[in-house]
Amino acid sequence: MMMVSDDCLVECKIDDSDEDDRVEEQINTPPPPPEFASKSSTPAPKAPTPPGTLTTPRAPTPPMAPAPPAAPPTPAATRPVSRDPLGINQHLKVEVSDVLAEPSKPHSIDQVWIYSVTGFENARIWTYQCLSLLFAVPCALVCGIFLAILACLHVWFLVPCIQLSNTFLPCLRSLCMCAVNVVISPFCASVALCCSQIAISLSNKDWIQMKDKDTV
Repeated sequence: MMMVSDDCLVECKIDDSDEDDRVEEQINTPPPPPEFASKSSTPAPKAPTPPGTLTTPRAPTPPMAPAPPAAPPTPAATRPVSRDPLGINQHLKVEVSDVLAEPSKPHSIDQVWIYSVTGFENARIWTYQCLSLLFAVPCALVCGIFLAILACLHVWFLVPCIQLSNTFLPCLRSLCMCAVNVVISPFCASVALCCSQIAISLSNKDWIQMKDKDTV
């Protein structure tokens, strides 16, 4: 067995107080109450970095570019409202070809024909718009009043009269049939019997006079 002298021994000082304190703090920290605990799993404790190592700082993350603004929604194209859904004025659709027509020979200058068609269309459109501006609203009011009067008379006078007549006409019919069968029919039959006994005889002189009148 070899013996080592005291001169060969080297005094080494190891300071483990910091690591022991960190381990004790990690061990002695109580868990948070359940109402404050997050649903995500707690990350594992990082391993202590040994003394003397240099930590490199992380580069800052670049800011996110703002999203481009959304384009406004384009309104959908709406179909024009038909002002004549029942087609009661289809016969008024008059075009230039229904009024003006030029044969192939002779025909006027092209510019004259173009200006004539343009003048016809503009005169028709602007005249109608001006007249409708003056007379459309008054005529619509008159038509509305007239139709309202007709509807009121139809609802409150005509239809009640028809319904009442349909209710009382069977009684009147029976009375009229009784009057005809009791009074009028026997009277007409007696008059017919009386008239059936009348006889008219003509002599020769009467026939000659009638022939002379015809010849004259």
